[in-house]
This record gives sequence, structure tokens and C-alpha cells, in this order.
Amino acid sequence: MPHFDASITTPQDTYERERLAHVHPTAWNNPTPAACYQLLIVGAGSAGLAAAAAAAALGVRVALVERHLLGGTCLNTGCVPSKTIIRTARAYAEMRDAARYGARVPEDIQVDFAAAMERVRRVRSHLSGDDSVRRLADDGVDVFFGNPQFTGTDSLTVNGIPLCFDKAIIATGARPQVLSIPGLREAGCLTNANVFNLTELPRRLLVIGGGPLGCELAQAFCRLGARTTIVQDLPLFLPREERDAAQILSDAFARDGIEVRLNTQVVGVRVENGQKLVDLVSDDYRNTIAVDAILTGVGRVPNVEGLQLEAAGVDYAPGTGIRVNDFLCTSNPRIHAAGDVCLEDQYTDTATASARIAVQNALFGGRERLSKLVIPWCTYTDPEIAHVGLYVREANQQCIPVKTFTVPMHEIDRAVTDSEQVGFVKIHVREHTDRILGATIVTRHAGDMINEITLAMVAGVGLRTLARVIHAYPTQAAAIRRAADAYNRTRLTPRVRARLQRWLSR
Repeated sequence: MPHFDASITTPQDTYERERLAHVHPTAWNNPTPAACYQLLIVGAGSAGLAAAAAAAALGVRVALVERHLLGGTCLNTGCVPSKTIIRTARAYAEMRDAARYGARVPEDIQVDFAAAMERVRRVRSHLSGDDSVRRLADDGVDVFFGNPQFTGTDSLTVNGIPLCFDKAIIATGARPQVLSIPGLREAGCLTNANVFNLTELPRRLLVIGGGPLGCELAQAFCRLGARTTIVQDLPLFLPREERDAAQILSDAFARDGIEVRLNTQVVGVRVENGQKLVDLVSDDYRNTIAVDAILTGVGRVPNVEGLQLEAAGVDYAPGTGIRVNDFLCTSNPRIHAAGDVCLEDQYTDTATASARIAVQNALFGGRERLSKLVIPWCTYTDPEIAHVGLYVREANQQCIPVKTFTVPMHEIDRAVTDSEQVGFVKIHVREHTDRILGATIVTRHAGDMINEITLAMVAGVGLRTLARVIHAYPTQAAAIRRAADAYNRTRLTPRVRARLQRWLSR
């Protein structure tokens, strides 16, 4: 289990009391169970809530079981609080960089970290109303809080109370993974599960892991005033992304003052005189740095323990989660799974999409396939890095010929007026066609811009058609139109050009 710093607890202010009243009210009494539920959902994170909403809208008798808090990681310890603090951190960065926008840098910029974290709690509390137990109950969902354990292939208990089901969906999500580093247990660490409970800024922060979570929070805390170091055991961070995209982010980290140590391992932690001493090894070179807090962002582990899945006949592995087929069905035909507990791509949007597939397939014998989903993702650093579809290396591995159209953001008027020229739009098509295979976008608004490419891929719209789309001027999404124009120019081969000349000279 993760070794969290137990001294960091959630401040019990008005916002926290309101959030808890929505997602796990102390006065809640579990309802009297129905004789048998048409659909029982275990886990009330993004996937579980989406499944419950979809099934209840169809008039299905639904039970939803949650061990802890409605809303899961996304609302309570993931997307909502992280994006909130990232926006506050960006505001401070823009103040310090005001001269870039033709403005005067404010004098004596002082970070109010407590106010920033209060805003996190305020936003989280506000959005928790959408996931409240009362709203679910009003929609006809029977909500049970407690510890679920399967007792058979069509039954489980919640705190000893038996529930029977025709079909079930397991959506118990995942939790932060913490490495087994000597001394880390005793020193304590931060993860996304408790970092948003902080009320005081760590003066020196070590982030272990150069994935999306580590990069996002490292930049945010650095901009809020922490002296931040990222340690990554690989020779590069964001290893999944295109190298030129990661390099742009590396340059941005350097400008922010983040120290990045690649090919480096943390081999030990100890506490002396109130500070954490972290032993690092890189290519046989060993040194020690002193920090005030350690944040681990090295991945997530599916929540399968304690469910008694063996009794349900559901195959799983502790490290990779529940085994499902392309229809999200487990080894028990009565039970499907959705979200982080069974998926390799652990994103909120993927979890909700998989939940809808699971409901369709479980209740109506559907044959919707997980592999048919077109899944975009985004790392919400500054600049953002967004991607959808295939990378060139993946296309090469599949022997798919690729043609790439790249537009640098410094060629786009709105990027220039915004002083956001760093980045690019890169779109891959199958050679000799306009079929879009994938895209990478690096710019401040990449997460919004990638949706246009995703829609085109889902609808089967090629790059030739995107060239006909009129984009509002000036917007940074014009880079997509410019890439489409570049594709159209490749259709003007010498033979076509000669024919045009003959026609015009008639």
C-alpha cells in the first residue's frame, strides 16, 4: 500500500464539509436492497457514475456501491484539483512574465499558497454537486456505501448486506503507486491522493517520475514558488510522446527553473534535522539532495484487492487489474469492467466511454468494441501536449506508410498576438490518401484543439475536407486548417499542374 504522509489531512472548512455532504454524507443510510438488481455497479468514480447515469436513464434498476467517495479520483484527487491549481500557477507565471505581453511586471509578487489551495477546495466542492448522492437517488439509483465483497457469480455483500444482480460492472478505479524505496515509508511522501490537502508550500520539492502527473505538478509547484527537482530513471521524460514535443516542454521547464535529472534513480531516503535527505544514483555517480517534501508520480495500480473476485469467477492480476476482452466482459459473462481497473489508458474520458460500452454490452448483448474508440489525451503542462491516434513509430511498426504535415505555431497569427509561438501542429495521414492516422499538438490550448482532429477521425473526415472548414479568425486552431492546406498542395503534382496550365491557356 502507498506510504502517504499521515500528517497531511484535509482542512475541514466550509468547502470540505459541503463536498463530503455531497459525496459521502455522514447521515446517509443505505437503502433497503431490491430482491435483485438488473445492474449492479461497484465503484463510483468516473466510470461507475457514467454507467449508473446511462443505465438509470434507460429505466434499469441500478445499485451503485462505493467504498469511499463518489466522484472517485477525477473529482476528489485528480483532474479537478490538479487543473485548478495549474491555472492558479499559470496566473503567477504570467504576472512574472508580464513584459512579454507589453505589460509592467507587478512589484513584489507574493504567492498566497493558502488562498490557492482554498480555491482548489472551493472548485472541488462546487463541482461535487454533479456527483452527489442525492442527485443519484433522485435519478433512481440505489446508492450503498461500504465494503463490497463478491460472494458468488451473481451476488455480493456490502458491509455484510447481500445484494443480488443479473449483470454487474466493476469500476473500482486505481490508486497511486509508490515505489519501494528504503526509508520512504518512514519519511512519508505526497501523491495525488494527499498533495491537494497541503496548506503550506514545500520550500524544496522532489518529484519522482517524469510522466504526465509528475510533469504537471512539478511545473505548478515550481510556479507557486517551490524549488523543484524532477527525477526520472529513464533517459527522457514523457517517454510516450514525440521527442520534439518533449524537448519543447524540457525548454519550458528550464525557463521556469525546474531541475530535471534523467537516468537517475532514488535509492534511499532518510530524515535528519527536519529535512528529507534523498540519495540519488546516476551512471555510478551518487549524490544526496535535501528537500522538504517528496511527491511520487510513477503510475497507478488497479484496485482489485478485497473484492473477493475469485468468488465471482473474475480473472485479474494485482499489477494490471481485471482481465477483459474487447467487449469489456470479464471471465464471468455476467460481469463487465470499465475504467482504470481494467484499462491501459487511464484517463477520465476513456473511463466514461468504456462505461457506456460496458452498459450497452452487459444489458443489451451489444457488441461495441473498446478497440474502436479514438482516444485523445493531453498533458496539461504549459505548453500542453495533446495527442490522438498513431505515432509515426507505431505506424512504421505496423508497416503503414505515413506522410506528416507540420505547422509551427510561430506561423499562426493568433499565436503571435498571444505571444505563444512555441509549439506545433503535426498531423499524420496514410501516404497517398488524406486519411488521418494521428496527430500531436503542442501549444497552450492543445487540449482543446485536439478535439477537432479526434472528431475528424471518428467521422471518417479526411484532411482534404478539413481544408474546407472555415475557422474563426484569428484562432490558434487555424494551424489545423494550414496543415490541411499543405496536404492539398501535394495534390498539385506536375501532371495536374500541366493540365491546369493547358486549360487556362485555351
